[in-house]
Amino acid sequence: MNKFIIVSVVAAVAGISVAFASPLFYDTEINESIPITMVKEDTMVKEDIPKSYDGVFVGVNDGVHSAEGQSKVIFLDDGREILRLENFKSTNGPDLYVYLSTDTDATDIVNLGKLKANVGNQNYDIPEGTDLEKYNKVLIWCKSFSVLFGSSDLTALL
Repeated sequence: MNKFIIVSVVAAVAGISVAFASPLFYDTEINESIPITMVKEDTMVKEDIPKSYDGVFVGVNDGVHSAEGQSKVIFLDDGREILRLENFKSTNGPDLYVYLSTDTDATDIVNLGKLKANVGNQNYDIPEGTDLEKYNKVLIWCKSFSVLFGSSDLTALL
């Protein structure tokens, strides 16, 4: 009987330790600035090039996984494009990544890298040649468990 009590206490302590060590119970924060080499609207040469892509995050609202804030694509004067998450906040979790995708199931993606923090403003380089008309959804995706935390539809603004 004493063995049972000891095993039960050890199991309970281990379970509580794992729960409190889980990233779900703490936030990480970052506040990256907007790149100063951003293209100014009056320098756009072609009228058919969008001046920006913007979107708003929607969480999956399952009571566990969530994301909110804005997403935008910023065109830099050196030809690069970045995805910027602003006023961003998501539930923290293991192995979270930022994807550009064709759908919310992450079947066809451009991986922009690990989520830098679950709170705050952050920038991600978009690979050269990425078709933003095709990859027009931003996903916050748990790679380990194939779970969506939230998504944002990028809309081209001319």
